[in-house]
Amino acid sequence: MTPQSSPHLDPNQRAILALWYEVNGSLSAYHKLLSAFGDASQAWSASFSAWQTLGIHAAHLKRHEQQQQTLASVDKIEQALAAGQYQLLFADQPEFPAQLLQIYDPPPLLFCRGNIARLQQAQIAMVGSRKPTAHAQKSTFDIAQYLAQTGYVITSGLAMGVDKCAHLGALAQVDSEYQGRTVGVMGTGIEVFYPNHHDKLFSQIIEQGGCIISELLPHTQPHKHTFPRRNRLVAGLSLATIVTEATIKSGSLITARLTSEQGKQVFALPSHIDNKNAEGCHHLIREGATLIYHPDQVLSDVNVQLNFSASQSSNTQPTKTSTAHSIPTQTASLIKVPEHLSFVYELLDWHGQDLDALLISSKLSAPQLIGQLMELELLGAIDVQGGRYLRL
Repeated sequence: MTPQSSPHLDPNQRAILALWYEVNGSLSAYHKLLSAFGDASQAWSASFSAWQTLGIHAAHLKRHEQQQQTLASVDKIEQALAAGQYQLLFADQPEFPAQLLQIYDPPPLLFCRGNIARLQQAQIAMVGSRKPTAHAQKSTFDIAQYLAQTGYVITSGLAMGVDKCAHLGALAQVDSEYQGRTVGVMGTGIEVFYPNHHDKLFSQIIEQGGCIISELLPHTQPHKHTFPRRNRLVAGLSLATIVTEATIKSGSLITARLTSEQGKQVFALPSHIDNKNAEGCHHLIREGATLIYHPDQVLSDVNVQLNFSASQSSNTQPTKTSTAHSIPTQTASLIKVPEHLSFVYELLDWHGQDLDALLISSKLSAPQLIGQLMELELLGAIDVQGGRYLRL
């Protein structure tokens, strides 16, 4: 028996999907079968005894015996694709993110919702605590917003706390050119909202031009084993990972470790020494992560990495891998601050200051200061967030 072709998926794609269903998304079983039989069609058509000889798990063997049920499940997925409920990318398609093909255990497919073009753009991961302090929430939001304004896509795991702040920061763009620069990686099936109250966040990401992905089969519920898998994709998609606040046992440290294992840079924000919520960041810094206190420090290192990659590939034929990331342009650096505004501009920092603090530090009158701040804001050199003025 072989999976029949259809207008939406070709026979090979249906075979990949059928095999992925029967091994219930198990990467080890999937790759073992491919290694043994050469391709998904041959693996799916192989006998029960041939699978059993390979030591395939009993649950997978049971599904392999029920191939009519497998085909029915594949048909349901195809119907959902036809209805536009989600998209499906296979590893051999040009739209599939090339950077995931380079990790140790690449997924054979991705279920997607939203703008899949985001997957091909240069990404920086941001992860951290599910219960961050107010300072960490603001830092995460601001860093994400800043990096997105320079053209990077912010990638995270759609969890509570830091992940949510990172996605929202990336979405908080006035300029339409930089809107929707975020990718959310799910630890559940593509249509399962987790946490449940994050349905609005999911919708906002999709509606504003971002993308949500999952390697797991539809209807897959959250499980302690699915989130480390999600973390490896967050790390794999990204050029670097920023940890803004994390406890010593945080799952964010798994993402940081995977980032290091993939040969990429880990950045961590420091905090005061009695902040238990930041012990993970301090541990990472002690172990060699790069300490940062401004997103320009991330841009400096990551842009060097991209420029190096571009120079390495300039003498070769373009490939899917070499074109996966383009170097974003930084619009903020193009703004020239007039001399009469430079004094106030230099008083500002990325963290932001309120008007009272600026009046004290500048020693200007309120009308003078407000006038100059308005000029700077009109130039696009500064922004106002929650009554605080900060550089862009």
